Amino acid sequence: MTSGQLGSALLQTLGLIVLTYAGALMLGVLLAICRIAPVPPLRAAATAYVTVFRNVPLLVLLVLFTFGLPTVGLLVPLFYNAALAMALYWAAFICEVVRSGMRTVPRGQVEAARALGLTFGQSLRDVVLPQALRSMVQPLTNIFIGSALGTALAAAAGVPELTFWYQQQASQAGQPLTSFAVVTVIYVAIALTAGLAAGRVERKVAISR
Repeated sequence: MTSGQLGSALLQTLGLIVLTYAGALMLGVLLAICRIAPVPPLRAAATAYVTVFRNVPLLVLLVLFTFGLPTVGLLVPLFYNAALAMALYWAAFICEVVRSGMRTVPRGQVEAARALGLTFGQSLRDVVLPQALRSMVQPLTNIFIGSALGTALAAAAGVPELTFWYQQQASQAGQPLTSFAVVTVIYVAIALTAGLAAGRVERKVAISR
């Protein structure tokens, strides 16, 4: 395969990483808010979601979405199908990280915010989440790295990303070791870059305390 095909596979992988994590982060924060909301049905629904998705293997979820959605008339491109499945999966883990982070904020500060007349949403936005972020940087980074590496499973759903490129290269070009080394270096670079970025964010947050 040509370098152009490798570049296209890399773009597919990076696109999956961005869409997966962005979707998972937004949904995960929403689920975490539901889990601590003073509304029992919301708490129950969010808890059920987290319980289900944390106990379903990601590969099973990808296969289910790939072959299940068309049977109910939902024809979604394989790329977006995989991104959706992975976002829903990782959102359950982000939810628990965010919820745990919010629990680190002293209860007295939450009560003080309510005494000042802040609503539940205002308390979260102005008091809880800014402080909770300090304890969430590293766990959220770990999930980012896990989700980035997990995009390799999208090859099983037919998405032409890096692992798919490796499989094609190994079977058609007869260069399994070379292509495997290329893919490994790229994934390691992504993980190391995320780790370095998280370290910088952690230092900035620590200074602002």
